[in-house]
Amino acid sequence: MINIYEVHETNEMIMHENLDVRTITMGISLLDCIDSDLDKLNANIYEKITRLARDLVKTGREIEDEFGIPIVNKRISVTPVALVGGAACKTPEDFVTIAKTLDRAAEEVGVNFLGGYSALVSKHMTAADELLIRSIPEALANTKLVCASVNLGSTKTGINMDAVRLMGTIIKQTAEYTKDDGCLGCAKLVVFCNAPDDNPFMAGAFHGVTEGDCVINVGVSGPGVVKHALESIHGQDFETLCETIKKTAFKVTRVGQLVASEASKRLGVKFGIIDLSLAPTPAVGDSVSDILEEMGLETTGCPGTTAALALLNDQVKKGGVMASSYVGGLSGAFIPVSEDQGMINAVRNGSLTIEKLEAMTCVCSVGLDMLAIPGDVAASTISGIIADEMAIGMVNQKTTAVRVIPVIGKDVGDTVEFGGLLGTAPVMPVNRKSCEEFISRKGCIPAPIHSFKN
Repeated sequence: MINIYEVHETNEMIMHENLDVRTITMGISLLDCIDSDLDKLNANIYEKITRLARDLVKTGREIEDEFGIPIVNKRISVTPVALVGGAACKTPEDFVTIAKTLDRAAEEVGVNFLGGYSALVSKHMTAADELLIRSIPEALANTKLVCASVNLGSTKTGINMDAVRLMGTIIKQTAEYTKDDGCLGCAKLVVFCNAPDDNPFMAGAFHGVTEGDCVINVGVSGPGVVKHALESIHGQDFETLCETIKKTAFKVTRVGQLVASEASKRLGVKFGIIDLSLAPTPAVGDSVSDILEEMGLETTGCPGTTAALALLNDQVKKGGVMASSYVGGLSGAFIPVSEDQGMINAVRNGSLTIEKLEAMTCVCSVGLDMLAIPGDVAASTISGIIADEMAIGMVNQKTTAVRVIPVIGKDVGDTVEFGGLLGTAPVMPVNRKSCEEFISRKGCIPAPIHSFKN
């Protein structure tokens, strides 16, 4: 049972420290919607999503009102669409019709985003996978709520370099298709290595094939809560630092567990996982960078940053797994640049570079996230950035990702405004030395030797 002190403490976290449930995400399997007739397939998809998710937003709001816990987003993830559309889609334009159906269904039920316009190509691409990937620029330009993702590698399979090369071009095309909107399409497109099946966070959420027909996953976030806790033990030793983060993560996860249990019960849908990720927002006091600086760094990006982030990520996970039996997704600390005011400040003062961010991705939850780069960067350079990040994930047996935005018409020092949770991105410099010859090689990078564990 939660005692009165814990109730008061949780209220303080919500009112003054930016504690929130970042998302309730309903995962929906579309495998039983498959049909060789494209019109029938689209009708099946629309019917199933609108039927299962019709009460998702209403239920989220009722829980908010009843428990006083902010639930920022209500979202849907679906089976990777490349698997669903393969029988009916013969062109990229056919897949775009599915994206529009998903967008229409998401708008009908009132959710903030829908993820799962995705392909899983860590080893090779099927014809359907390639068609979906090639459709992404047009799909994201013609929808508002749909998010896309592509899994390009894994520890077990290696890295599909053909797909890595293609995604550099696709990201550039997506930027071009949405240039009148700040190249926003790229903010809804992420590439992964070792993508999890149960991630509730966008843009990378999809409903994995290992999941059931319908499930509720909840993502909780509280960077401000952790920073506030660390302020009370300023300057104390590492043991105290670790214990404080771990205990705080435990408390935050319990809030998520409560919301998840209620949502599952009220919707009559199986509970999946709690994702405890310190996901920042542009709001003051809701920054992962601020946590690192509270630990004793002058600014994020200076020597010691990777060690501090590793400590934070590990203790968050240790605290979370004690509070729920079903912690999953990407749990840990996110480091998106545009969504974290402290990260933005560190980029502007010159202490945080793409190279330092890459080092930090070795120990954080995901990877290079919400980076704005000059719009004239070559597609092969983007592919090279992706390949480096996929290699980190593959070798370290962790999830890594890249969400990079080449902003057409912008150069280093400029700023692009996305608004809302996506924030503001300073355009970062990129190493322009060519990797074209390396990226142009065909085939795959094999799985590392330590992948052979059978």
